[in-house]
Amino acid sequence: MTTISMLINGRSTQATGGATFERRNPLDGSVATVAPAATPADAVAAVEAAAQAFPAWSALGPGARRALLMKAAQALEAKADAFAAAIPAETGGSALWAGFNVHLAAGMLLGAAALTTQVGGEIIPSDVPGNLAMGVRQPAGVVLGMAPWNAPVILGVRAVATPLACGNTVVLKGSELCPATHGLIVEALQDAGLPPGVVNFVTNAPADAAAVVEAMIAHPAVRRVNFTGSTRVGKIIASVCARHLKPAVLELGGKAPLLVLADADLDAAVNGAAFGAFANSGQICMSTERIIVDAAIADDFVARLVAKAKGLPLGDPRKGPVVLGSVVDMNTAQRCNALIDDALAKGATLLCGGKADSTLMPATLLDHVRPDMAIYREESFGPVKPIVRVNGDEEAIACANDNEYGLSAAVFSRDTARALNVARRIESGICHVNGPTVHDEAQMPFGGVKGSGWGRFGGKAGIDAFTELRWITLQTTPRQYPF
Repeated sequence: MTTISMLINGRSTQATGGATFERRNPLDGSVATVAPAATPADAVAAVEAAAQAFPAWSALGPGARRALLMKAAQALEAKADAFAAAIPAETGGSALWAGFNVHLAAGMLLGAAALTTQVGGEIIPSDVPGNLAMGVRQPAGVVLGMAPWNAPVILGVRAVATPLACGNTVVLKGSELCPATHGLIVEALQDAGLPPGVVNFVTNAPADAAAVVEAMIAHPAVRRVNFTGSTRVGKIIASVCARHLKPAVLELGGKAPLLVLADADLDAAVNGAAFGAFANSGQICMSTERIIVDAAIADDFVARLVAKAKGLPLGDPRKGPVVLGSVVDMNTAQRCNALIDDALAKGATLLCGGKADSTLMPATLLDHVRPDMAIYREESFGPVKPIVRVNGDEEAIACANDNEYGLSAAVFSRDTARALNVARRIESGICHVNGPTVHDEAQMPFGGVKGSGWGRFGGKAGIDAFTELRWITLQTTPRQYPF
């Protein structure tokens, strides 16, 4: 069991009154973490600490911010063993998944460090003689970041890295399902030497989430909000932000289609589908959630994918290396079981895996899935994946777009021009040709369309999201007025 603290103005802090909540291990119910249950007043104190630190941090030169973020990347990697213990304990993720999280998150901090000198602007031609007109990007202020449990290091770092690079100060609200994991990120930032108040960290009991979040979004010092999580909660966050006129970046749910065209390299498609579908037991926003395969090659493709899925190791991630560890809770297992029952009752074929009576769920594939089955449309967010057979590219595209979500997608074909033309017609913020739906890099514009949210993290798109664009002019000659 781990007991953690919040961080407010550089000081380790407990909640007002000493209130705490427990996060239990999904496999055996043992207490993994005891964390502070912040009150709205505690959350406001974190925002005010960030606001107090903002003037000095925003005035710090880009080279100094870059150096601190580079140190933070090293400090994060130094905690790899701690993350490898915390993630299996809190969320049931494997050590392999924990290592991948740390590696990519460290790269995100280095990517953010590289952005510090790219927060620029432009000279805009003015019709007024002698008028120097500039579009200038400046730090926005305090940024509230809310990160989920499923890719906890990657998404926790993403919530704060680019905002810090741009000169903002931040408050990270840790997930109720992995408070110790998110706390390790903040420890790494502190180890790097960031000044007090530049990064603040609050945790809350699940029942208090609405009040704590509302208090922070409502605070005048909060100028940007970013949230990664479910579409259901994202709509609530969007509503609160709208009431307070706070710009938000929302990265929400997904039902990523992977299209296997008739001329695809089947081995490449199988490897991409297996990785995209079953990495972290399918609990990734970009996870392959619909495998759409041309009927002409479906039997061959499906046979190869089933063989691959059956060979993926499943087990308690605390006891050795596995590909599929525990899903995050029994609610996930029950939801996936219900999707399996519904699909089978309506005529789908179970190819491998099946229902589970614990949080250890095997890789499961359902073939001949049709639109009247719940799993055709609903996000499983687990290792249960539907295969939809189609005739030709037009049916594949129509199937890919027949969904409320639009985050990631993939197309496999030996004809790259054909695949690119298909990719252009898929309604998603991200699409990969001959690569998996699960792919993230710090410098890329990451985000979705439709029910998958709005705005983009990463690279120059992240600079746009977390800065204010101001029009500033300098009159260099006497100006003539009409009166």
